[in-house]
Amino acid sequence: MPNEIPFNRPYKTGDEAGYIEQALANGVLSGNGPFGQRCEGELERMTGTRRALLATSCTSALEIAAMLLDLEPGDEVIMPSYTFVTTATSVARTGAKPVFVDIRDDTLNLDERLIADAITPQTKAIAPVHYAGVGCDMSAIMDLAAQHGLAVVEDAAQGVMADIDGKPLGTFGDLAAVSFHETKNLTCGEGGALYINNPSMIERAEILREKGTNRAQFFRGAVDKYTWVDTGSSYVLSDLNAAYLWAQIEHAEEITDRRLDIWQRYYDAFADLEAEGLLRRPHIPEGYRHNAHMFYIILPTARQRDDMLRVMRQNRIGAVFHYVPLHTSPAGRKLGRPHGELAVTDDLSARLVRLPLFTSMTDDETDRVIDGVLAHLKAPSWVG
Repeated sequence: MPNEIPFNRPYKTGDEAGYIEQALANGVLSGNGPFGQRCEGELERMTGTRRALLATSCTSALEIAAMLLDLEPGDEVIMPSYTFVTTATSVARTGAKPVFVDIRDDTLNLDERLIADAITPQTKAIAPVHYAGVGCDMSAIMDLAAQHGLAVVEDAAQGVMADIDGKPLGTFGDLAAVSFHETKNLTCGEGGALYINNPSMIERAEILREKGTNRAQFFRGAVDKYTWVDTGSSYVLSDLNAAYLWAQIEHAEEITDRRLDIWQRYYDAFADLEAEGLLRRPHIPEGYRHNAHMFYIILPTARQRDDMLRVMRQNRIGAVFHYVPLHTSPAGRKLGRPHGELAVTDDLSARLVRLPLFTSMTDDETDRVIDGVLAHLKAPSWVG
């Protein structure tokens, strides 16, 4: 029986243990330590964001963003339904309502052509999600936001090291959240960051991240003692996690390059299948640089998707489906609302398969996944 190929295998550069030992020697295990400050500075340098704040997760970063926008019951935030749950929960926990808009057929990103019709007097913000590390049409979205006086919060959980015409994802809107979960390109197990591109929000973001205190100002010497000044929670990332993350950030380019190599092998291998109408490959718009966060294929029918997943499981290949659309979920129906028919979301979510893709994936493993897809679609009864 062949070895299992997991969907994901967290990557280690080899430097993580040494940096964690350094963090232990430093004696700073909580947040805002030397490694955390180093990571934040490098993220700011890499992206050009005005301030990067490490957080315990991308979810935490999104929750800080929702607080910065002062969302309250009656407010609305436009977002795709085809996203991870915390894009919506960060809004819903304030009492505001997620408004689900359909996605584009090509990139699976929020369809910017449908946003204007979804805007109401209650709309406070737009939350585009950069699916699979491919940017939304941020030019159109930012224009709409400016016309209607709306904030923009980018869910760039999957977007580290990707850009549009050289401008990094996460640097278009007022705020952005990125993820360093173990399934992401750069990881520290659990972690994330808030990018603050609107400088007027920096000081309050630091307060909200630090349990509602002005601790950050105190350590800069701006105040003589720190105290409770606002709402907030404990969102600061431990310096042990930051030490692991620093090793990943140092190797960000080579990690991205390796993932892109694997992604391209998949893309090239399935060209003939796409030409025959047996599957559809990802679409990357001109001028958009993706980060190979994932490689997915879209099968002609939901039944064929389910057959593909079954055969892959039988052959110990960790192919998986992705999000259940939020507008169809129990909480989504209760706490949010769809705008119009989300036909593209319903259709594509039922036909999509994600293939294993991780930095340490070998060429032999990649070839085995490719061979499995080819063999099954050429002879659907195939089981290895």
